[in-house]
Amino acid sequence: MTITMWKRNTAIFLSSQALSLFGSSLVQYALLWYITLETKSGTMLTLYIVCGFLPTFFLSPFGGVWADRYDRKRLIILADGLIALVTLALAVSFLQSGGSLTLIMAAAALRAAGAAVQMPAVGAILPQFVPAEHLTRVNGIAQTIQGVIALVSPLVSGALITIWPMHYLFAVDVVTAAAAIAVLAFLFRVPPHAKAAQPQTASYFADMAQGLRYIRDHRYLIAFFTFIGLLLFLISPAAFLTPLQVVRSFGGEVWRLTAIEIVFSAGMIAGGALMGFWGGFANRMHTMLLSAAVMGACTVALGVTGNFWLYLSFMTLFGVVIPLLNTPSAVLLQEHVEGDYLGRVFSVNTMLFTSVMPIGMLVFGPMAEAVPIERILIVTGALILLTAAVALRSRTLIGAGLPVTLPEPPAKA
Repeated sequence: MTITMWKRNTAIFLSSQALSLFGSSLVQYALLWYITLETKSGTMLTLYIVCGFLPTFFLSPFGGVWADRYDRKRLIILADGLIALVTLALAVSFLQSGGSLTLIMAAAALRAAGAAVQMPAVGAILPQFVPAEHLTRVNGIAQTIQGVIALVSPLVSGALITIWPMHYLFAVDVVTAAAAIAVLAFLFRVPPHAKAAQPQTASYFADMAQGLRYIRDHRYLIAFFTFIGLLLFLISPAAFLTPLQVVRSFGGEVWRLTAIEIVFSAGMIAGGALMGFWGGFANRMHTMLLSAAVMGACTVALGVTGNFWLYLSFMTLFGVVIPLLNTPSAVLLQEHVEGDYLGRVFSVNTMLFTSVMPIGMLVFGPMAEAVPIERILIVTGALILLTAAVALRSRTLIGAGLPVTLPEPPAKA
């Protein structure tokens, strides 16, 4: 594949994903705020969040199998199409009858099911057209795009929801999804990976079991997923309890809550740009462990500081190092896992990233009613630092962080 071709494909693919993610983010924030304003019920918000992550968790293994069996480009298009159709149905419902909570919950579940197919395919397709030595930078650029959308989409959604009826806002998502699908279908050119071009004789469950055996037989994958799972569990208080901490400790002004979201997203943008230009250490695990150490220190600092402006600076730094974890973790899998298993391995990664933090909140959320959030942050921050120190001494993890040549090189265009 020529330099011009892979760069062209990368620009087209990232543009398509940015369109899709922006529209989806608008709808997610709009629905969250609609439920908040209409019901003022914590139970309904919890139900919406559960509907939005449980299908992804349970269906990701199937999505991983499909990402290894079939053309990943087509899977991404089909998943985007499913999500767009669900949003269109939601728009029609709101136009005709004002919508219903039951339909919103069903739509959230169906959109999450589409994400279960889309996310493993997106993670697995990059090595098919991006040279191995550029994977870190491309993933870093993707993280920057996600950070920009995380910063912009709630502002845009909040502005639109005050001047437009809900069905207009849903229509924006349908239009962006249609544009993303068109860009991917007609401009993005990458042949199917080797396994997708072969007859599929094994059953879905046989393929799934084969993927689990692949993970079991590679010690670094077990160690890697254990490290990621533990880290995500421990950072869940910093991710979810800090708005409540701000209200309790600094005041309930809306601008304070807005400020922590803005500085965190701005930090993510800066961190993604840093990874796009720098690329991280040669050993992927060293970059991830630096991120974990800084997150641990920032978590402790968030629990200690009594100055809100200093609090915002630690929140910004926390956002900066998020891409230093997400980017090399994706690249580590893309570099080490054989192409025919990449979808199934990424499905496990998807399950961890969508489920562990909500599970952590089942523990830390009720705890925050009896224990000061500051104390929870100090303890979990210290445990994050301990986790990073233990991982640094793991020969399996540090060995896995070394870059290697991809077993399945990018396909010829």
